[in-house]
Amino acid sequence: MEHRLSKRVQGKLGLLVYKRGMPVATGLIRDASKRGLFIATDYTDVQLNQTVELEFRFPEKQERQFRRLKAHVVRKSDKGIGVDFEGVENDSFTISSLMQWLKKHHMAINYFPVRQRAY
Repeated sequence: MEHRLSKRVQGKLGLLVYKRGMPVATGLIRDASKRGLFIATDYTDVQLNQTVELEFRFPEKQERQFRRLKAHVVRKSDKGIGVDFEGVENDSFTISSLMQWLKKHHMAINYFPVRQRAY
């Protein structure tokens, strides 16, 4: 039996995975807690304990802001990666907003819209 320190919320939200400031993969949040996420992705070029950045946005039309979180990779599998927010500086409001959004939206978001640059 698996022991979790915080409750998991199921959900689906597309995101980008960044390493060293560069986007390297797309993924789909499958479940989340205030301590971490499991991201479904076929990206494998990541090491345990490596720090990654995750970028996402809530797809509502009035929400245009991209949000970023830092996390450490704590698990790898053929289905994706598990990341933990402990030990990295994050905005707790962003984590809380993500949790609330996932609780409210159970539909799949299968795209990650292209970010447009502001000039």
